[in-house]
Amino acid sequence: MRRELGAFLRSRRERLTPAELDLPVAPRRRTPGLRRGEVAELAGISASWYAWLEQGRVRTSAQVLRSVARALRLNEADTAHVLSFVDDPAPGGGSPGWVSRNLLSLVESVSPNPAAVIDPHWDLLAWNAGYAALLTDPARLPPKQRNLPWLVFRWAPARALIANWESEARSLLGQFHAHAAHHPEDRRYAEIVAEVTKDPDAANWYGRRETAAYQPAVRHFRHPEVGELRLRYVKLAAVDEPGHHFLCYLPDDRDAEAAVRRLTEGVDSPRPPVP
Repeated sequence: MRRELGAFLRSRRERLTPAELDLPVAPRRRTPGLRRGEVAELAGISASWYAWLEQGRVRTSAQVLRSVARALRLNEADTAHVLSFVDDPAPGGGSPGWVSRNLLSLVESVSPNPAAVIDPHWDLLAWNAGYAALLTDPARLPPKQRNLPWLVFRWAPARALIANWESEARSLLGQFHAHAAHHPEDRRYAEIVAEVTKDPDAANWYGRRETAAYQPAVRHFRHPEVGELRLRYVKLAAVDEPGHHFLCYLPDDRDAEAAVRRLTEGVDSPRPPVP
């Protein structure tokens, strides 16, 4: 975890230039971006301490990390990502492949609106007919591929189906990276990253350690059967099942509501398989 934080800070330091911060520029400067000492001075900490921070050798406080974030001019998502390293959260709870009756009932109760449940690794555990019709039925995929990042980057139809694919995919990967960074020893996260980064765009964005924060939004789809539809994306944490999240797409207008109903007409609700 400390190494991941250090690598992230280094990546942001190397993107800044002295000119952006009105710092003097030496004629034979070789360091890409800012020097460690320059960041330390701007953050009000010692150069040695900042160097140890990038090297993953020290723990530090939220106050110091906020100062470093301001010095590096981090945006809101990157600042939140840095501050998340203050505590070492345990991996998300919930038994793999297990979904409570309450969550299953919730997924079915919002039909025909697309809904699903994901676990801490963003693997799909349950879904309704609307979700299968909007995207693809996860039951038709091998268990290792029933995963949100995999669907966005490795499932071929995704780029045509999601109207603004690049911004949506980049945001999703940034959110996933911010979460996975806390569990560097978790084999499932490593497995997902290895598979997803076979996509050149994912490899580039993940390699840059981009982060993003979840934001409620209206998603725009171009579906081959019902055409264009706009759906409000909702993501809720399950308090009684730590690490599990309920996802739902709600129609943003009457046209979208009618399109969702057409998608699921005569379709039986799929039963989520046990991985």
